[in-house]
Amino acid sequence: MTPRLFSTRRSPARIAKRFRFAVALTLWLAAGAASARGGDTAPDWLRAASRETMPPPQKDAVAVILLDEQITTVRSDGEVETLYRRAVKILRPEGRDDFGLVAASFDNDNRLLSLKAWSIPSGGKEYEVKEKDAIETGYSGDDLYSGIRTKILKIPAADPGNVIGYEYVQRHRPYVLEDEWYFQQRVPVRRTRFSLQLPPGWEMKASWMNSKETREKDSGGNSYSWEMENVPGIEIEDDMPPWRSIAGRMEIKYFPSDAALRAKTSGTWNDLAVWYGNLTVSTRVPSPEIKQKVAELTANSKSTIDKIRALTSFMQRQIRYVAIEIGIGGLQPHPASQVFQVKYGDCKDKATLLITMLHEIGVEAYYTVVQTERGIVQPDFPAVTAFNHVIVAIRLPDDVDQGGLFAILHHPKYGKLLFFDPTDPYTPLGYIPYFEQDNYGLLVAPNGGELISMPLLPPPTNRLMRTAELSLSPTGELTGEVNEILWGGPATLDRARLLEAEPAKRAKFFEDFLGRQLSNFHLSSATVGNLELYDQSLVLHYKFAVQDYAKVAGNLLIVRPRVLGLKASGVDLRADRKYPVEFTEATLQSDDFTIKLPPGFVADDLPDPADVKSEYGSYKAKIEVADGALHYQRTYELKEVIVPTKNLPELRSFFRVIVADEHADAVLRKSTP
Repeated sequence: MTPRLFSTRRSPARIAKRFRFAVALTLWLAAGAASARGGDTAPDWLRAASRETMPPPQKDAVAVILLDEQITTVRSDGEVETLYRRAVKILRPEGRDDFGLVAASFDNDNRLLSLKAWSIPSGGKEYEVKEKDAIETGYSGDDLYSGIRTKILKIPAADPGNVIGYEYVQRHRPYVLEDEWYFQQRVPVRRTRFSLQLPPGWEMKASWMNSKETREKDSGGNSYSWEMENVPGIEIEDDMPPWRSIAGRMEIKYFPSDAALRAKTSGTWNDLAVWYGNLTVSTRVPSPEIKQKVAELTANSKSTIDKIRALTSFMQRQIRYVAIEIGIGGLQPHPASQVFQVKYGDCKDKATLLITMLHEIGVEAYYTVVQTERGIVQPDFPAVTAFNHVIVAIRLPDDVDQGGLFAILHHPKYGKLLFFDPTDPYTPLGYIPYFEQDNYGLLVAPNGGELISMPLLPPPTNRLMRTAELSLSPTGELTGEVNEILWGGPATLDRARLLEAEPAKRAKFFEDFLGRQLSNFHLSSATVGNLELYDQSLVLHYKFAVQDYAKVAGNLLIVRPRVLGLKASGVDLRADRKYPVEFTEATLQSDDFTIKLPPGFVADDLPDPADVKSEYGSYKAKIEVADGALHYQRTYELKEVIVPTKNLPELRSFFRVIVADEHADAVLRKSTP
């Protein structure tokens, strides 16, 4: 029931590390866990689970969860104790990596009371490991210091054919009285159970996602349980939404009889916004140093938007992302004055400082609590545990022109709201990262708030324009140069990769791109323009040569006009696909390639033009020969990012046209001796 920390930082090229203990953990695993005790040590529940009949087989499943159980007991003072149990049968060697470790987190407010694990080999003695055999480490994300600690226990003999199991108990006093039960996992589950014991007079409300409701069993004494059998696993597919957004789960709230405790349960999105607003109100007090810095940063600004740009740029460039989270610090930001003084903070800290600084120039801004994965937040079930990140909604004054500002929501009460993520160092003002688009956010406005739909930026805002001047030799060698102009999402992605690479190694960025599409190539030069000018287009220029690009067949040359840029690569077009397709962002991309023909060669056969439109995008390509050169032009537009399963046939037809065009060959014939 511990809420996820509002500290997630996601950038296109730098996904936060899950643990800082990689080196120590690697050494510990290499050496093997502490000596396990042998003998008849497994508990009865694990032995009973090991005798369960197997659920229906699932292709490529690495393991089967025989039992997944959570037993939660809530006391009248709001303290919660939860027992977690799991029994797993390993089917493949990969199952050892996924299930051979158990990690239990704890801090001063969330105590770990016990931790044990066992192994029942298919032949031979049983093994037991206890909490004292675990390695303890700090749980951390990117540049994160947290009061949370984690104990990791390596389960012995987690080999194919064996059954392993663990259980641990946590006790804590949560800040919000809500929980979730993921009864569907990435592997099949034979039996899963959630049990709840509430104090007398308490009530509860459950909501079901991606599944039909399973009626609870009322055991009397305000005790409830839910159970499911033979739950199929989530089979991972390319381009699918996050598996957690697809998995069946139950969200549950507890409503105390005591009025003071009842404030810990959010009944509506407005209740949740009021709660978070009250939690943060004392942190947005400007210090004299903050006032002075705002005046300094905006002294030469001629307009309101210039002032906003100065403050948002300062927040991105001068305030580092570091999270210090102890206790309620996972939810409550630090005071703006403290964040300014130390020059670092996590997402909610940076949002707090920016909101405070914007207020000093007469611009109001509001917290917007979001989730970095689409599909987790469910509009009909308000829950703080659904969120993991905080950004800012800037209320634009009437004198601000919308030109160049795309991440805008026109709100009936608050007017033009411009969303901005202070933790993303590469996404300029006017844009938001792809994972925040077409998602839900909780707007924490004065005296309340509401759940809002985050905008999906239109295709032209995420643009790639590629032009190439190339020459083909009679032996099939292709040489030439390419220019790319990028803005929006494509620019952010490539800019991040280039900036996070050492300058001397940036050529590898170009080599990796060419290597995914060409063989026998040589990169002769590469330059980057506007690399650190985040609000301007990124410009890439590179020269290369490719041996044997065209195939020689007698007096013919067979050449692929589409030299670079795969639009359909990796898109899963299988007819038996189970889940929706999720793209990164809407985009508009174009290629214009000119290939100078070898002397004496003419076009003998050219591919047909391609022209296809669907609800989700459009694609148009044509090939012509003029002035001794082959001209290939195409435009690709993607308008939506989520394609439901029922509409996959249309998407398959759309991408089949693209695949055919991208792989089509032109035939050149030598017409003179």
